Amino acid sequence: MTSGIDDRLRRHRLDEGSKFTKKYQAHKLIHIEDFQYVNDAIAGEKQLKNWHRQWKINLIEKENPDWNELSEGRNLR
Repeated sequence: MTSGIDDRLRRHRLDEGSKFTKKYQAHKLIHIEDFQYVNDAIAGEKQLKNWHRQWKINLIEKENPDWNELSEGRNLR
């Protein structure tokens, strides 16, 4: 969960993000959800973390079947 997606993406690409991102070189943004309220975003993230891997893959493929990079065109200085 973040309120500054561009900064978060930049830090992840510089391996300054999470340990997971650095270890697995996970630098592509392939799924994003917007929430009006912070509490809803936190609850959504907690729910996703408890999902099985295949459920997450199904969610991504429903919204982004070609696994396209969603951060293209963003200003990631």
